[in-house]
Amino acid sequence: MSRSVESSSARPEVTPEDLHRAVRAAVEVLRHAPEDAWSEKAGSLEWDCWETVEHLSDDLFAYAAQMGPATPPSTGEVPFLWQSRRPGGPANAIHADRSAGPAGLLQVLEASGALLVAMVRTMPPQTRAYHGYGISDPEGFAAMGIVETLVHTHDLAQGLDLPWTPPANLCARVLARLFPHAPQDTPPWPTLLWATGRTELPDHPRLTTWRWDSTPRD
Repeated sequence: MSRSVESSSARPEVTPEDLHRAVRAAVEVLRHAPEDAWSEKAGSLEWDCWETVEHLSDDLFAYAAQMGPATPPSTGEVPFLWQSRRPGGPANAIHADRSAGPAGLLQVLEASGALLVAMVRTMPPQTRAYHGYGISDPEGFAAMGIVETLVHTHDLAQGLDLPWTPPANLCARVLARLFPHAPQDTPPWPTLLWATGRTELPDHPRLTTWRWDSTPRD
């Protein structure tokens, strides 16, 4: 499936239901991870699988928090304290209690995803809040949350030896919203992995630096 069909008409909106679908699918896959595999490295990342789920949870929480103040910030992030638990580990505001085990870790992921879903559903579409890749709107934060979920679950699936191929139409919608200049004639999931520096495509070498455009598409 290429994106030619979806891109030939008006851009399809990214919805809160899309985000809920992405988080739910990720959690269902990760439930099958072996109990002793969470210390494995997550794909090409420098973090282990437990840390990567904490990082993903932190992303979803932070995106929700950006839209929370009565006047969302336009020049920086809501000043939570982000800190790493070890040198080289992810700097998070969200950390899971390790005594709760993998089931507790996945609850943290579900809860953080639900916070962002709720914020995207309830905030007026004209809401604008800061992100380092461009001031964004609720749809943009939903799309960013989906990308974080899909690609970090890819990283986790590599480390945990799990199968993971998200729905093509979901990938196509977030590509159209955040990566409008990505190739249009390649399958959506490999294209999203290419756009986030995780693989190469025919005639498109693997990216060594990348970023999305989170500005509204009004």
